[in-house]
Amino acid sequence: MHLRRRLHDILEGNQPNDRTGNAVRRFLVALIVLNVTATVLETVPAVAAYADSHLHWFERGSVVVFALEYLLRLWVVPLGAPDRSPTVARLRWLGSPLALVDLLSVAPACLPWLGIDLRSVRALRLLRILRIARLGRYSQALQTLHNVLRDRAPDLLSLLFLLLAMLVVSATVMYQFEHDAQPQQFSSIPATMWWGIVTLTTIGYGDMSPVTDAGRAFGGVVAVLGIAMFALPAGLLGAAFVEELGKARARAAGPQAPSAACCPHCGKGLHETPAASPPA
Repeated sequence: MHLRRRLHDILEGNQPNDRTGNAVRRFLVALIVLNVTATVLETVPAVAAYADSHLHWFERGSVVVFALEYLLRLWVVPLGAPDRSPTVARLRWLGSPLALVDLLSVAPACLPWLGIDLRSVRALRLLRILRIARLGRYSQALQTLHNVLRDRAPDLLSLLFLLLAMLVVSATVMYQFEHDAQPQQFSSIPATMWWGIVTLTTIGYGDMSPVTDAGRAFGGVVAVLGIAMFALPAGLLGAAFVEELGKARARAAGPQAPSAACCPHCGKGLHETPAASPPA
């Protein structure tokens, strides 16, 4: 039981200051990165001809390590769900996205007769980095991002609805302007929405462009509105990040911190009044 608990802490990163756990997780991340690199280099004819045998044995060794990790995680997973039976906990883990990615990463060694090379799927194992994200400053950054998106979800959805409404209106108007002049390009309102997307996002591929005077004038207006539309969520998220960082600093200051609201930039109270200057 002690060994299984120890393995669970190492694999899941439950103890951030554990040197052994940190070393094991860093080794796994390095091995994943090397596997992705090897998969990319195998597509280079010169590299494949020179180091084919080395890459082959490296692949086999990596599969052994990943298979061992997969089995160990399957063995210790009930410790992470004490309210469920071991069988239920293992079945739920087997159906999780990360467990499926782990299984696909070792599938080439188990299913060679299918003639399918699944090694590229191992790139998805880089999602394991999210398990290490609890370490150091990364955990604070991810928590801040999560809090910002959660708190600003209603505002972001409202902006998304406004953007969709603008897309429909702009595509409808542009269809009326350009359909007669370019019936092949602007054949319908859904087809014109492609022009609306690339214009509102200021990409401007140029595969669909207005030729009439009214269409060009309206297209310029839509392009300017697109810049404004994407500036709104940027400003919203920027202000939300500043607010969240201020809250994080207040939590780090502890209960001894003053109760008055503080500026997230300088830390001074927002309601402080300047000291009166002495009389002349």
